[in-house]
Amino acid sequence: MSKQGIDPQVAEAQVIRFKNGFKWLEIVAPATPEKGIVTLTQNQMESLVSYYESARIDGKCKFVPASGAASRMFKDLFAGLVECEKNLGLLPDEPAAKFVKNIGKFAFYTDELFKDKTPLEVLSNTLTETGLNYGKKPKGVLKFHKYHDEDGSIKEIRTAFAEHLVEAQEYLREKDGKNVNLVVTVSPEHLELFIHAFDDIRDEYEKRFNCKFNVRFTFQDPATDTIAVDEHNKPFRTLDGSLLFRPAGHGALIGNLNAIESELVTIKNIDNVALEKHLPVTSLYKKVLMGKALEIRDILFDYIRQIDAAKNDDELLVLCNEIESYLDRNLCITIPNIEFASIKDRAAVVRQILNRPVRVCGMVRNEGEPGGGPFIVKGNGGVTSLQILESVQINKADENAVAALSNATHFNPVDLVCCIKDYKGDKFDLNKFVDNGAGFISSKSYEGRPLKALELPGLWNGAMSNWNTCFIEVPVETFTPVKTVLDLLRPAHC
Repeated sequence: MSKQGIDPQVAEAQVIRFKNGFKWLEIVAPATPEKGIVTLTQNQMESLVSYYESARIDGKCKFVPASGAASRMFKDLFAGLVECEKNLGLLPDEPAAKFVKNIGKFAFYTDELFKDKTPLEVLSNTLTETGLNYGKKPKGVLKFHKYHDEDGSIKEIRTAFAEHLVEAQEYLREKDGKNVNLVVTVSPEHLELFIHAFDDIRDEYEKRFNCKFNVRFTFQDPATDTIAVDEHNKPFRTLDGSLLFRPAGHGALIGNLNAIESELVTIKNIDNVALEKHLPVTSLYKKVLMGKALEIRDILFDYIRQIDAAKNDDELLVLCNEIESYLDRNLCITIPNIEFASIKDRAAVVRQILNRPVRVCGMVRNEGEPGGGPFIVKGNGGVTSLQILESVQINKADENAVAALSNATHFNPVDLVCCIKDYKGDKFDLNKFVDNGAGFISSKSYEGRPLKALELPGLWNGAMSNWNTCFIEVPVETFTPVKTVLDLLRPAHC
C-alpha cells in the first residue's frame, strides 16, 4: 500500500464497499427529446457557435483519456492467432479471417510485413514483437488513417493521437489564434511511445496548421487504484502473496481533470476520431456544445450575482421562483416543495446549486453502439438532475428502472464540454462534486482465478454527479470509435 501511496483506511473502506455494495440510483425517467435532451434548430446552432466565438474564456484545453494498451481492440485477432498456431485454420466469417483478407486496407500495412504472408504471419506480425507489436501498444500511437494524393499514392499516415491534434487546432485555439492545449492521460510504460509520436509530427503540423501545440502527458495516480477481493470479499492475494490493486477506471481521472488550469475543457476518448474530411461536422458540433456550456455558465453566474445583490425577501422570492423554473426547464433540476425556515434559506439552497461546474454532453440516437445512457435521476434530498448511467448501474430487478432503460432513445459517446471555474474566476475543486456512492463492482480474473474489482465513480458518471448538466443531441457522424480493429474498415476511417 505504501508503495502506491494508498491509505490502509481507504483500502479497508473499499473492502467494506464490496460487502455492502452500492445503493441503486433512483431513476425518474430516461432523458429524451421530450424532456432532458435538447434538439437544436439550425438558427440555434449558429447562435451558439457565435456565442462560443465571442465569449470570454479563461483558457481552453482538450482532455484525452488514452491510458491502457489496445489489447481489447485486438481480442478477436489474438483468438485467431491461437487457432492458427494450432493449425486449426480460420473460418471465413471469423473476425480474424476478415482482418487477414482486408489487410491491405489498413493504414499500418507494409509489403515487408504483410505481402504474400500466411494468416499466421499476418496475425503474428500485427500483434507480436515479430512485427508491429500492436497487441501491447496503446491505441493512441497506432496507425489509424492513411491519406492519398490525387494519383492514389499514400501522402500521409496518421495515428489516433495525430488526429486529435488536427481536430483540436480546428476548434480549440486560444484567443491568440496560435496556442492549442491538450492534456493526454497515458500509462507510464507508454509515455516514451507518445513522446516519440508527438516529436515525429510536431514541427510539420505546427507549420502546416500555423499553430503551437502545448501537449502535457499525465498519469493516472497509482493511489487511486482499488483493492481487489475474492468471491468471499476477502482481499485478493496473488500467487506470491501480494495484495492486488487494480486501476479504478476512468473515474480515477477526475484528479487529472482537476489539475487543468484552463476554464473550458473538452473531453473525448482517444479512439473517437475520423478522417479529416469529416472534421467540418465534428468541429461544428463541438463549437455548438462549447457555446451551450458557456451560455449556461453565464446565466448561472448572473443568477448568483442577482441573489447576492437582492435587497429584500420579496426580491429573493421572485428570483428563486425564476431560477427554479429555469433549472427545471433547462437542466431537469427540481427542488422538492419543502418548507424552508425563511426565503434566505431557500435562496441559499438555490445558490449552492448554481455554484457548480457546468458540463454539456453530446447525445447520439441509440443505434446499437455501446455507451452510457442519459437519465433523469432523483438524488439526495429528492433533488433531480441529469445523469449518465452505465447499464451495470441500473437495477434490473426494478421494473421502473428497466422500463426507463428500454425507453431510452440516446447514449453518451463521451463527447463532453466542461466549464470548471466559478463566477469569481477561481477553479472549482472537482473532488467536492463527486458522488462516491455511484461506483460499481465488476467481475474479473487474475492468474486464472476469479475476483471482484471496484470501479470508482466514472469520470462522466458519478465523478460528475453533482455538476450542472445539459444534454444536446448530436449526429451519429460525430461518433466514430475504434473499439475493434475491424472498425477501421468503416467509412469514417477507410
